[in-house]
Amino acid sequence: MKKSLYNFDEVLDIVNTRITQINYKNKPQSLFDPITYILSLGGKRVRPALALMSYNLYKEDVERVIPIALAIEVFHNFTLLHDDLMDRADMRRGKPTVHIRWNDNTAVLSGDAMLIEAYKEIAKTDSEQLPRVLDLFSETATEICCGQQYDMEFEQRLDVTIPEYLEMIRLKTAVLLGCALKEGAIVAGAPDADADNLYEFGINVGLGFQLKDDLLDVYGDSESFGKKIGGDILCNKKTFLLITALADPLTRNELLTWIDKTDFEQNKKIEAVTKIYDKLDLKTKSEKLISDYYEKAMGCLDKVSIIDERKTELLKLAKNLTSRIS
Repeated sequence: MKKSLYNFDEVLDIVNTRITQINYKNKPQSLFDPITYILSLGGKRVRPALALMSYNLYKEDVERVIPIALAIEVFHNFTLLHDDLMDRADMRRGKPTVHIRWNDNTAVLSGDAMLIEAYKEIAKTDSEQLPRVLDLFSETATEICCGQQYDMEFEQRLDVTIPEYLEMIRLKTAVLLGCALKEGAIVAGAPDADADNLYEFGINVGLGFQLKDDLLDVYGDSESFGKKIGGDILCNKKTFLLITALADPLTRNELLTWIDKTDFEQNKKIEAVTKIYDKLDLKTKSEKLISDYYEKAMGCLDKVSIIDERKTELLKLAKNLTSRIS
């Protein structure tokens, strides 16, 4: 089906339909069942949608960019599968994680297979654009691994700086959004400057998205957010909020007391740390930083040489990702 300009919901329908059509028939099935399982858990599907939306800025038939969209979503879920194992997470999107439903070895090996399947999807890209697409995809894959490594190292540090944190979330989260947008533009034959500006648009949206995620973990509503509030506080996860509070000499010692405790009531810790954040007005400061990244994203989108009418859906999506309540 061809259409001049798709809205986000229409793009999402296309993505979800194609993901449900993925059928891994290879043997042994026990290696591929966990892949089908994790892909069936859903999610926002923002990354593959961005590839289609970027392509659709320039051309109507989005079929040509489907392999990239699928590769990005399979790759993203591969990272989640391994992240869950490293974090010893029990649940993913309300369902048991792969290492819980199966076992650790299956999570490792099925994750490895997902990475390979992602590259097999990328290889379906038209030969003319394949070298650029493959190079960017591989560079992005390495950057995401670097981001995850930083994230794990930060668990053992109390001196993480805001610039270090922002670089970590750029690598772990934002680069895949930028990659999706740029690769969609490349396949559409967009000017190089447009592809670069769409990449930077994705980077800034991704930074705002992750900062918002961290904020919602403390100040969100558990029902709409989809998980228990305060999880980052309980595991001392280095976020903009915690790093900023640790840098304040008036609150550092109190925070360190809670960080060092191994025996505590969860609700009391969440309440105490949240009060520290309130005292420092970190919710407002975080929202200001999120807004700054949104404005930077808009500046990048403004530079893309397409009429504003065709950018409307990307603009709306960026606003939703950085101002959402869930």
